Amino acid sequence: MFDNLSDRLSGIFDGLKRRGALKEADVTEALREVRVALLEADVALPVVKEFVAAVKTKAIGQDVLKSVTPGQQVVKIVNDEMVAMLGAESAGLNTVGVPPVVFLMVGLQGSGKTTTTAKIAKRLTEKDGKKVMMASLDVRRPAAQEQLKVLGEQIGVKTLPIIEGQMPTDIARRAMDAAKLQGFDVLMLDTAGRLHVDQSLMAEVVAVRDISNPAETLLIADSLTGQDAVNVAKEFDAQVGITGVALTRMDGDGRGGAALSMRAVTGKPIKLAGTGEKMDALEDFHPERVASRILGMGDVVSLVEKAAETIEKEDAEKMAKKMAKGTFDLEDLRTQLQQMSKMGGMKSVLGLLPGMGKLKGAMNQPGVDDKMFKRQEAIISSMTPAERQKPQLLNASRKKRVAAGSGTSVQEVNKLLKMHMQMAKMMKKMSKMGKGGRMPNLPGGMGGAMPGQLPPGFDKLF
Repeated sequence: MFDNLSDRLSGIFDGLKRRGALKEADVTEALREVRVALLEADVALPVVKEFVAAVKTKAIGQDVLKSVTPGQQVVKIVNDEMVAMLGAESAGLNTVGVPPVVFLMVGLQGSGKTTTTAKIAKRLTEKDGKKVMMASLDVRRPAAQEQLKVLGEQIGVKTLPIIEGQMPTDIARRAMDAAKLQGFDVLMLDTAGRLHVDQSLMAEVVAVRDISNPAETLLIADSLTGQDAVNVAKEFDAQVGITGVALTRMDGDGRGGAALSMRAVTGKPIKLAGTGEKMDALEDFHPERVASRILGMGDVVSLVEKAAETIEKEDAEKMAKKMAKGTFDLEDLRTQLQQMSKMGGMKSVLGLLPGMGKLKGAMNQPGVDDKMFKRQEAIISSMTPAERQKPQLLNASRKKRVAAGSGTSVQEVNKLLKMHMQMAKMMKKMSKMGKGGRMPNLPGGMGGAMPGQLPPGFDKLF
């Protein structure tokens, strides 16, 4: 999401760090560039002005300009102010109250309300152990109610039966009664949207709000719509009163200004971020982690959490033992590729590692993407068990067979074998470094990777 902004800011701060001693004019010039970068990222002008003014006040102080590392001090000040702008602390969903606790989902049409409703329901069911019911109040968009019903079936969450011809307020009352009678902990009401804010939309949402008395009124906003999303948030907050924001399409290629402006403009926390189309692609919004990503510092905490969630403990222990011995065959490489896919793909992982901005950019080159890893997995799957354990068995004729079986070329097979050889060498070095149980390793046996470092050999792909 913040790739362009992150690249711009990294370039500005790298220039500051290289200078050693700083003058007030240096900081002023750098902040002028920061201001332009934020505006180009679609951050609201009042937010940019306030942000730059706050940074400048602190950055031109004598303690900074005369410190041993003035450039790094300025970066820390920018980081702290960015965290403050994004909300300082992460805010969780409020599920406290007399059941059923109501979540009212509001926003414009096409912002991802229905999908986000299902994602949150799945999250509350699986992570928090809540009994959840979903109800669609969207009687305007064709098949909107059926869409929520289908999603409910996919994730195993009950939806309110559809009765044709009912008005949104009637559906809300029926949903409240059904949730009480059937002992549900949380009731999620998915309201209708419009292409733009209008009074009939607001009146409908306000009427449902008054009936349901929600614990959470979540605005679902598309982060790619920039300042429009911020204006919509202001309007909904003024007329309905929102408790928080869930930003969708945070994995997109947009400029990200909505995320940076939303909290500052509305005063309401960004609680969740949608990072993909899958039902589990929903993350808590941590301001300090997002700020670190934007400033190119990575987000190792999120990477570790993601690894812990997606990688089986048994696989991790097995990989750790093999790493300790310094052995790494093609079966292990396939496991690594599968783990990478579970964690959202290489691009997602690179975005969480410090100093990996350039390699992440390399993923945008033609032919270099997560599909490439799928092809590599197919190549390994086309080998016999003996060939996976002993790659040296792969002579010219065997390579042709593997290439034909995986739908790839002999060149791709050779490239994979070369990458495996480099990774295997690195594993031997890592095992020697790890004598005495000190081997640096991310949870899940991520190829012996340390924070700020790709799993060994992956950088050779680019």
